[in-house]
Amino acid sequence: MRNFDTTLYFITDSTSFSEEEFLYRVEEALKGGATMLQLREKDKTTREYISLAKNVHDLTVEYHVPLIIDDRIDVALAMGAEGVHLGQSDMPIAAARKILGDGFIIGATTKTVSQALEAYEQGADYLGVGAIYPTTTKVKTVLTSTETLDAICKAVPIPTNAIGGLNKNNVDILEGIGIAGICVVSAIMKADDPQTETKILLDLAKKLKKQ
Repeated sequence: MRNFDTTLYFITDSTSFSEEEFLYRVEEALKGGATMLQLREKDKTTREYISLAKNVHDLTVEYHVPLIIDDRIDVALAMGAEGVHLGQSDMPIAAARKILGDGFIIGATTKTVSQALEAYEQGADYLGVGAIYPTTTKVKTVLTSTETLDAICKAVPIPTNAIGGLNKNNVDILEGIGIAGICVVSAIMKADDPQTETKILLDLAKKLKKQ
């Protein structure tokens, strides 16, 4: 059984942080109530990625939060993460499910209803849809309208989260849409007080879910 809660899905960005500072911010987010954590590393070697993932996993286990590895099925398997998140250019969901089995959480990034339906039919457990706003974590951002997000939420029965440039000052754009939660990166990673910011975002995400 794959148990998880996507209400406040925290995606990390270790850029410009020492590992000590990075792990401190990760733990502050966990203390603040992040419900899922995705480790996203684009530039580390496989060994570096596994090493960091193990250190992050020590924290997520302590706070009973699933650790999701971005893109890398090999890293997720090697260090014992709870799940993996795959984009449109990564391994197909069906192939990943065949390798990982039923116990792993598999998430997918989608931008259209057709992509969302395909991911669901292939065995995805949840979706990240966006970007809703331009982001600072990707050089090239393709925006997704809230109308498309709403259509995806209605088209698939699995949890669907909004992602992309979201923070406490702009999540109101998601009011009335049947999202399961929000995904945030910079709003927590770059916060002066990550724990407090996480608490605020969690409260906002819970209110959005109740509508």
